[in-house]
Amino acid sequence: MRVIGTAGHVDHGKSTLVEALTGTNPDRLKEEREREMTIDLGFVWMSLPSGEEIGIIDVPGHRDFIENMLAGVGGIDAALFVVAADEGVMPQTREHLAILDLLSINSGVIALTKVDLVGEDETSRFEWLTLVEEEIRQVLAGTTLNGAPIVRVSARSRFGISELIQSIETCLKECPQRPDLGRPRLPVDRIFIMPGFGTVVTGTLLDGHLMVGEEVQILPKDTRGRIRGLQTHKQKEDIATPGSRTAVNISGVNVDQINRGNVIAHPGDYVPTRRLDVYFRLLREASQSLVHNLKTKLYLGSAEVVARVRLLGTEKLDPGEEAWLQLELEDPVVAVKDDRFILRRPSPGETLGGGIIVDPHPEGRHKRFNSKNLNHLNALKKGSPQDIVLHLLIGQGVVKINDLVTQSNLDKEIATAAIIDLYRAGQLVNLDTEISQKSSSVQDHAKFILGMDDVVTSKGFWEQLADHFINEVKNYHIIFPLRRGIPREELKSRLKGVYKNQLTTALYNSAIHKLIEEGFLSESGSMVFIPGFTIEFSLDQKDQIKALLTRFTSSPYAPPTAKECLALIGEEVFNALVELEKLVFLPPDVVFRKEDYDQMVSQVIQLIDKHGEITAAQVRDYFNTSRRYVLAFLEHLDARGITIRNGDFRKLKKIVKN
Repeated sequence: MRVIGTAGHVDHGKSTLVEALTGTNPDRLKEEREREMTIDLGFVWMSLPSGEEIGIIDVPGHRDFIENMLAGVGGIDAALFVVAADEGVMPQTREHLAILDLLSINSGVIALTKVDLVGEDETSRFEWLTLVEEEIRQVLAGTTLNGAPIVRVSARSRFGISELIQSIETCLKECPQRPDLGRPRLPVDRIFIMPGFGTVVTGTLLDGHLMVGEEVQILPKDTRGRIRGLQTHKQKEDIATPGSRTAVNISGVNVDQINRGNVIAHPGDYVPTRRLDVYFRLLREASQSLVHNLKTKLYLGSAEVVARVRLLGTEKLDPGEEAWLQLELEDPVVAVKDDRFILRRPSPGETLGGGIIVDPHPEGRHKRFNSKNLNHLNALKKGSPQDIVLHLLIGQGVVKINDLVTQSNLDKEIATAAIIDLYRAGQLVNLDTEISQKSSSVQDHAKFILGMDDVVTSKGFWEQLADHFINEVKNYHIIFPLRRGIPREELKSRLKGVYKNQLTTALYNSAIHKLIEEGFLSESGSMVFIPGFTIEFSLDQKDQIKALLTRFTSSPYAPPTAKECLALIGEEVFNALVELEKLVFLPPDVVFRKEDYDQMVSQVIQLIDKHGEITAAQVRDYFNTSRRYVLAFLEHLDARGITIRNGDFRKLKKIVKN
């Protein structure tokens, strides 16, 4: 799932263009429609020609609402950067571009709007548009949107709309998919009450997936709730995936307990912080230098928090320069290494710059000119061994530890230590070795649990794979409620359509074994099922079964044939009774009740024990039945290894003891 966000100066036609693309006006507030100006974030969606559905966040362009703009652009994959042909590059054009550049939004399309409003004729229009496009390219130079395609459009006449849609699709094809790190977080950008459902929050889901029924933690307040429902683009979902615009219906939580900027996460995955170590760039256009102890506003995800700046390693920072900062926050936030942020001056309002979070949980307050601290921060900025290994692991999906060490280009001992650290932190899952639940310390057993030939994967990939296994089995139960479970090979075949070459036989068997060990699946013979699943018959089916079993009672050794059973109760119910071991089917057409079959086996063993051997005729006479039933029964005993045939006689098969 992808999300794009608009950007650009006020009145340059962002919302009108979004409506032309989607058929929906993103301005949802009455005041916005009356003033014909976007004030808060708008959310709509559209389908691309390929069929892919994408979300669109429409942001306000007026400088008075820049804070609302910042709450929406943090989670986008690409920008729809809008410049009006009749005005060209304006102040908020430059500020929005600077924000996109600081947030490292590397993909985008430039929409040159209102092209029908310029020029008195085709020649003058062409010349004017060429000049405006040249100005735009100059402004984009040196930013993350340098080289982005420029598409001329008119929302009113729909000129260029098809070309714009195609450019958006091409742009998104080049964007990498959002990684599933198995630790979902949803920065909340909207909260409301849905009649009949209760509290609903929306945001762009990052770093993992959410499932209906899960407990969630609302940070930084540590409020707990449970997911009652999920929607993406007003469609109900059981699972919300990374990068999707997601609405979460949370039970047990009131709307006044959640604010914009809060984060929805799994309990225990994140710890809020009031201090951040960051690498910061002051915009070249900044009105003055950045000084130590300056009070600013931090924008991170959808959060807005007052932050005091501590300059590290320098007395001041001049426009265009970069430096290390330690930010002291008035309120806690949820932050992750490599998150992007923006700093603004509160009054007069001005975007100062932004950068990257390098340490979301520094041990303490740094001495400003301590070279050891600065060297440590520089090393962290390049990436820790754990970061390198985890990045590789996410890219590979499933890999042997030995290959992971080789591909990391790290010293073997450093790479191995990083792998063990990731394992301890729950970010790496071993698919080869059973983990002892009695183990007092994972560290004590790390070398035993992690072998160099072991196959491992990331927490996110494993949880995604496990969910697919479990949901496939659940769906099978829904479609075939009278079957004990899904055959192993059929389950594998269905999942191979999703994972293709990744789902090897070894990985499939390891995953099944692990899910059974963890209690998510059960297995009986070749059947896989959800623990606790039982076959339930309808009242009509129960009546049919009762009638059939009555016929077995009246004639246990000459019971109805399989054909007669099928005529009375149908194939699904018949197969269910066989799976439940109520009936024993001896192909091609003989059926016994299980208790009658067991009694016959016991009595035949006793007869052979007494006489040494027995014929089919003797068995027929003993049970007063026909030869057809007896032959099928005795051949079944041969196949089970209970008896062995010698001409017309059968003896008990000797059991060889080792």
